[in-house]
Amino acid sequence: MPGDRPERFGKALACGADAVVVDLEDAVAPVRKAVARDAVVAFLDRGHRRPVYVRINPLGSGGEEDLTALRGTRVSGVRLPKCERPAQVAEAARILPGVPLVPLLETALGIEHAHALATGHAMVSGLAFGEADLAAELGTGHREVLDSAAHRVLLAAAAARLPRPPLSVFPAVRDLDGLAADCVRGRERGFFGRSVVHPAQVAVANAAFTPAAGEVDAARRLVESVERAGADGSGAWLDGNGNLVDAAALRQARAVLDTARDAP
Repeated sequence: MPGDRPERFGKALACGADAVVVDLEDAVAPVRKAVARDAVVAFLDRGHRRPVYVRINPLGSGGEEDLTALRGTRVSGVRLPKCERPAQVAEAARILPGVPLVPLLETALGIEHAHALATGHAMVSGLAFGEADLAAELGTGHREVLDSAAHRVLLAAAAARLPRPPLSVFPAVRDLDGLAADCVRGRERGFFGRSVVHPAQVAVANAAFTPAAGEVDAARRLVESVERAGADGSGAWLDGNGNLVDAAALRQARAVLDTARDAP
């Protein structure tokens, strides 16, 4: 949600998204940056039931002022755009201590430093991938090229024991069928959730990442069978259909149940 449109903040909170990101960067014109910053601080001071993150401007281009303004607010976390070096994360944590940070990897150098950024500071709570800026830098929006970069972010997050990253924004706001298909494709590749830019996209993304009833039932049966057997899930065995079940399968089943439990 653009930070200089406070009349829309309430609509964002009510649209069914798990979290709201208020933007001080690309969605705000340069002459409106100060207005947006003041509006966001006032909004955060009221407190909200859903997490509210703020995407600040890049450090060196207004980000320091944004972080300073956020001190003492109820911000849930800060997204650091065009993040490329662990020193940038450390500087953000110094200016705004104790607040979760999410580096946005949307440049070639940021992708190259993905694992260093994921592990560069204790307040890093996750990674996010930005396709649009990277495509502009590379001079191509070819799907295979962007997928390769996205997978680097996915692997870096997993190696750092961070949550699975969300998919980048799907820019064709009216193409809900295309959004649904892309969400399914992203979920199959290991991503979880999606950044969206319009309320109409929220329900589509929620549906795509919410486990289907059959998937939940299968996961519940697996977990219950282990519990009935009094096993700890550390070994491997064949189920009634002759499929190998091991600790990894049990972890996946429990993750499915956790996701279903948290679904909107």
